[in-house]
Amino acid sequence: MPLRRPGPPRRRTARSLVGALLLAALCLTCAVPASAAATPARGSAYLGMGVLAHDGSAGSPTTGDATQTEGVDVSGYQGNVAWSTLWSSGVRWAYTKATEGTYYTNPYFAQQYNGSYDVGMIRGAYHFATPDTTSGATQANYFVANGGGWSKDGKTLPGVLDIEWNPYGDACYGKSASAMVSWIADFLNTYRSRTGRDAVIYTAASWWSQCTGDYAGFATANPLWVARYASDPGTLPAGWPYYTMWQYTSSGPTVGDHDKFNGALDRVVALANG
Repeated sequence: MPLRRPGPPRRRTARSLVGALLLAALCLTCAVPASAAATPARGSAYLGMGVLAHDGSAGSPTTGDATQTEGVDVSGYQGNVAWSTLWSSGVRWAYTKATEGTYYTNPYFAQQYNGSYDVGMIRGAYHFATPDTTSGATQANYFVANGGGWSKDGKTLPGVLDIEWNPYGDACYGKSASAMVSWIADFLNTYRSRTGRDAVIYTAASWWSQCTGDYAGFATANPLWVARYASDPGTLPAGWPYYTMWQYTSSGPTVGDHDKFNGALDRVVALANG
């Protein structure tokens, strides 16, 4: 029986080369770290983005408390919001993301900010801070120039500094506690000089402890909006004896994150009027 002749050497070499290239491509794909693939796009952050990942969720608050007023916060993620539906559900105040860093403005801001006002809500705007990109003063000016201003019309709440976990990298934006406090002060001082109002600070107790070293110096002037998805707001960040607003869930009815104002509707009006 005659022996089979081996295939042409050139063909065997080509097949081997194709296999090697495919294997290399697969290895390159496997080498991409999971963290890199999970990093969101700049501009996509929103109020409370890091709460579930870092603080978790444990229960929900008692509903129907007449001493608290239901609110909602939204961003570009929600798109065009059905404000009349939210109003019918009992929501009476709203915050809309206006800006992030100095590189993003919410494309749905007008519909969200004006739409909440048009149905009768008291509304305001918030800024997602990125202290690793530009100074606090620069970001405060950008915020005011792009929807974060204030007017004493009884329907406009002071602007909010959303300062929380960095969704794009190091939780504290690469800053020491003292440098973070200085950045926040720079933003707050500039916002006050531009609008005449003290901005609200939105944060979570665990982030505040980690990234500001439990700094207590802002509590006398700046209202607290605390984030905690649980049956109660828990231990507050250092310095604040009480909260003004509490974000209690990221999956509220209809749309957006839902919140409680620590007071009846007349207290929401009082904050709007300064």
